[in-house]
Amino acid sequence: MAENIPCCDKSLSLEQQLIHWRRHLHQYPELSNQEHHTTACITHWLQEKDIRLLPLSLTSGVVAEIGHGSGPVIALRADIDALPIEELVNVAFRSQHAGVMHACGHDFHTAVMLGAACLLKKREHRLPGKVRLLFQPAEEVSTGARQLIRAGALTDVAAIFGLHNAPELPAGTFATRSGSFYANVDRFSISITGKGAHAAKPEQGIDSIVTACHIVNAIQTLPSRSFSSLESLVISITRIQGGNTWNVLPQTVELEGTVRTYNKAIRAEIPTRIEQLISGIALALGATAELKWYPGPPAVVNTAEWADFSKQIARDAGYQVENAERQMSGEDFALYLQEVPGTFVSIGSNCEFGLHHPQFNPDESAIAPASHYFTRLAEAALNRLSTAQSAVPQAVLSPS
Repeated sequence: MAENIPCCDKSLSLEQQLIHWRRHLHQYPELSNQEHHTTACITHWLQEKDIRLLPLSLTSGVVAEIGHGSGPVIALRADIDALPIEELVNVAFRSQHAGVMHACGHDFHTAVMLGAACLLKKREHRLPGKVRLLFQPAEEVSTGARQLIRAGALTDVAAIFGLHNAPELPAGTFATRSGSFYANVDRFSISITGKGAHAAKPEQGIDSIVTACHIVNAIQTLPSRSFSSLESLVISITRIQGGNTWNVLPQTVELEGTVRTYNKAIRAEIPTRIEQLISGIALALGATAELKWYPGPPAVVNTAEWADFSKQIARDAGYQVENAERQMSGEDFALYLQEVPGTFVSIGSNCEFGLHHPQFNPDESAIAPASHYFTRLAEAALNRLSTAQSAVPQAVLSPS
């Protein structure tokens, strides 16, 4: 599909160009770790702007850098993968890949950072350091940040900034907060094994579906009956699969779900509590149940200094600035923040349908202002870091 990459159109304004790029990416969405055409597009567009790419060992995703010299380095991150969702938005640029859609707005994020790259390139001569742009794969499966960190994308980085569009906020609105922002994320699956039987003679079997129903109901009591109601804790069962016909009790049923919390102690305790619960219920009903636990990214914890700084730059850029509420969503941007200070922000995208909805359609007018914002933020952050590095402490003379 390499020949399908549109070139930069000099007749378009920056806003028009970014929308054009976003719509192309929207038409050709790719799942996590399969973002090969997306990577080729980003690479091509950056090279057209004479922006250097870092030769990191990545199978998908791009890391670029703007600026020269030995000054500080800051990073800007956008995620690039899509979701296994069939699009229901009736637009001319709807997804051409059946069952795959940019339902989380990562095409929006990519366009924002491409715009910032274009603007920063024009200011390259005056940057007191370097801006590294991370176009990260595989955010939706929480493996992309680790890939980039292992590849060296954070080497020498002093601070990092990222965004997510927020459909619940109007375009022109900006929000972030100090401290915890997005939650810890874990995934689990439960395999329940009973004994298959004819549906007309259930007494000859062990009903794995009835066992699964008891387990689902019991799991929902954990947040309200096993942990303080003052804690933020969500447990959701998101998939139930068992049986393949109407008159047979299935031998096995599979459940899958997710746990979200901010409290590290609760996060550590939850797998044990679920294990105890499912084992007891299965034993009482004659079945067996096995839990598999898949730890996800930790909570996003913004550095207070950079959160406040990002808000001030947003005000200067003309945004309506709000203090964000904590989110139970997850983000592997958290892994970068475990390595270097920084902040994650929300940019209003004004859509009646939320993230991961098949009719999600963000307001494209929010893309270009966000590009200008991150350009301003990057330059201001470099200036701040450069000033701090060049400050020479005054010698203190001891009295003789």
